[in-house]
Amino acid sequence: MTVQSNGQKAETPKVRYGIVGVGNMGSSHADLLWSGRIAGAELAAVCDGSESRREWAKERWTDVAVFENSEAMLESGLVDAVLVACPHYDHPSEAIRAFAKGKHVLIEKPAGVYAKQVREMNEAAAASGKKFGIVYNQRMNPLYRKLRELIASGELGEIRRTNWIITDWYRSQAYYDSGTWRATWAGEGGGVLINQCPHQLDLWQWTIGMMPTRIRAFCQEGKHRNIEVENDVTAYAEYANGATGVFITSTADAPGTNRFEVTGDRGKIVIEDGKMTFWRLRVPESQFNAGNSTPFARPECWKVEIPPQGENPEHAGIIQNFTNAILHGEELVAPGEEGILGLTISNAIHLSSWTDDWANLPLDEERHFAELSKRISRSTFRKDTAAAASKPVDLSNTF
Repeated sequence: MTVQSNGQKAETPKVRYGIVGVGNMGSSHADLLWSGRIAGAELAAVCDGSESRREWAKERWTDVAVFENSEAMLESGLVDAVLVACPHYDHPSEAIRAFAKGKHVLIEKPAGVYAKQVREMNEAAAASGKKFGIVYNQRMNPLYRKLRELIASGELGEIRRTNWIITDWYRSQAYYDSGTWRATWAGEGGGVLINQCPHQLDLWQWTIGMMPTRIRAFCQEGKHRNIEVENDVTAYAEYANGATGVFITSTADAPGTNRFEVTGDRGKIVIEDGKMTFWRLRVPESQFNAGNSTPFARPECWKVEIPPQGENPEHAGIIQNFTNAILHGEELVAPGEEGILGLTISNAIHLSSWTDDWANLPLDEERHFAELSKRISRSTFRKDTAAAASKPVDLSNTF
C-alpha cells in the first residue's frame, strides 16, 4: 500500500497480466501469478481457443476473466501486459497484436520459428515503446550467470573453444505419438532445436558474448524415431576471433549428458552435474608459450571448484524481473529482442544441414524461410489446405 498526501491509503500499482494460451507453460505461468508469488503482479485474464481449456481455466482461477481469443482480451481493458504462451509459429503475431494495443509483452521461448518473422516482431516492439521480454529462464541460473561474469571480466581470457553436449532430452516414441502436431514441420517448425534447445542455444551466445560467423551442421531427422523433424544434431561453429565451437544434441540418447565446456587463453571452465569447475592457468597460455623453451612443458594449472551460487528462480525470476522493469525501470535479464540471436543459430544449423553447406551469419533469412516452407508443404500434419507457416493450429505450448 502507498499513502496519499491526504492521508488516505492507495492501492500499490500492480501489473495486470493476460496470458495467451493456457496449455502446459501458460497454465504454469498463470499459477505463479495467481499464487501471489510475483510481487507487483496479478493474473487478470487468460485466453485460449480450446473450449475445454477455457472451462478448465474458469474452475481453476476464479474471478479471472477468460476469453476465446487475444483480440477480445486486449479490447477488454483488463490487462497491462501480455504473456504469450501459444504455439511457436504464433508468438510473433500475438506479440505484434499486443504491441499495437499498447501492451507490454513477455513471450515464451522460442521467439518464433524463423528469424524473418521475429525481426518483424522486434521492429513492432521498438516502435511501441513498451517493455519486451522473453522467458529465457535459464539466464536466471546462477551457474550460467557466473560463467558470463567470468568471461566478461576477462578471468578466462579470450575465448578459444566451446563444446556443449546436451543429450539429456530423452523422448520416447510414445511422447511423439501423443499429438499429431508433435515433431512436424507444420505443427512445431522443427524438432529438438526449436522445441527442447532454445535455452541452450541462447546461453551458448549469451555466456561467451559472441555470435558465430558461420556454421556447418548435420541434422538427422527421425533417427531411431518415427518423426519427420530433426532429433539428432551435430553443429560446428566458427567465430570472428578464430574460436570454434561444437554443439551436440539428441532426444534418443539414454542416459544423456549435459556438459558445457569453454576454453580460453587463461584456462577452461566446465559446467556439468549442477556445478562449475575452473581449471585456471597461472599465466595465460599465449604468454607461457611465448617464453617457454622446454619441449613438452605445460602451463601450471590450478583446479578451482566454484562455490554454489544460489538457487535458480527459473520462470518466477523472469516474470518478477519483467514486472519490476515495468513498475520500477529495472534492467531486463532477457530482453525480447535478443530472442532472435539463439533462433538465428537454430535457423543456421537447419539451413546448413538442408543445403549440405556452410551457413554464414548474418543469416540469409529469405533462403531459410524458403527451405522451411518446402518442408511445411509436405508435412504430415495439416489442419487444412492453408499455408501452415502463417496460420498453424491452436495448440498448447507443451514440450
